[in-house]
Amino acid sequence: MRRIQVAYTSYLLLLARRALLVSILLSLATAAWAQEGRKVDVETIQFKSELVGQVLPYNILLPVGYTESNKRYPVLYLLHGLFGRYDDWIKRTNLAEYAAHYDVIIVTPEGHDSWYTDRAGVPGDKYESYFIRELISDVDARFRTIKDRRARGVAGLSMGGYGALKYGLKHPEQFAFAGSLSGAFDPTTRTDDHPGLAWDILRPSINAVFGAPGSEIRKANDLHQIARGLSALQIASLPYLYFDCGLEDDFLATNRELADILLARKIRHQYRQLPGAHDWAYWDQQVREVLRLYAQLMKSNLSGSR
Repeated sequence: MRRIQVAYTSYLLLLARRALLVSILLSLATAAWAQEGRKVDVETIQFKSELVGQVLPYNILLPVGYTESNKRYPVLYLLHGLFGRYDDWIKRTNLAEYAAHYDVIIVTPEGHDSWYTDRAGVPGDKYESYFIRELISDVDARFRTIKDRRARGVAGLSMGGYGALKYGLKHPEQFAFAGSLSGAFDPTTRTDDHPGLAWDILRPSINAVFGAPGSEIRKANDLHQIARGLSALQIASLPYLYFDCGLEDDFLATNRELADILLARKIRHQYRQLPGAHDWAYWDQQVREVLRLYAQLMKSNLSGSR
């Protein structure tokens, strides 16, 4: 009888332990789902640019816990594509959810169809100067950023990918990271004689921004030629470059060409070719990788500095 009682007691203890284990696992699973469903708050700032001569809004995503602390954060700027808007990243991807996993301030500025360039022959259309001289200063003044190039990055899609890598190559004193998704890297070489794919769509904006073939604006903003012309000293000062492109993307060739140039010049970079096309499904997928890589770099750059 005693043996039966002991066995029964052991059986009850085993059931209790199993119930506790199941409870713990369910709690962890619930917490994980809650974490996955979190979103950061999004604010819209209406900024009056003197260099562009109009109000240029930008969205800002503040990290979870921003209002409850005095902590300063690194910043990542995300640029939209041609025919896009500053709020595309919020409306067409799950960026607000992905951002909740990182201690990073994210800014999505308005760039219109500017190719993030100071437009040829138009004194009031200085979008590159606006970004470098006005936008960064405004964000640093309004929010608790780490005001250091080690804690600043820029990335974008399509036209925005061109702008981001161009800023990284031309303004390395401002950025530690420059990234591109499906970068449209060859606008300055597109002409009626050498149209390339989708020329009917790209022609109006490219000619308006960069001017006639052979113009100084085209030469100064040719991404491939900028990379080819860098000195060893300039190469040493560059930010970390990351770019990827879908295997079904019309801009795959220009991405491969840039990768070849960077490889030949021994410029530190990471280039990936992945299944996908020039669409939001691809960009929603790959912006997560940009966030991961940027957060990883920030962890290394800022270790022990805050």
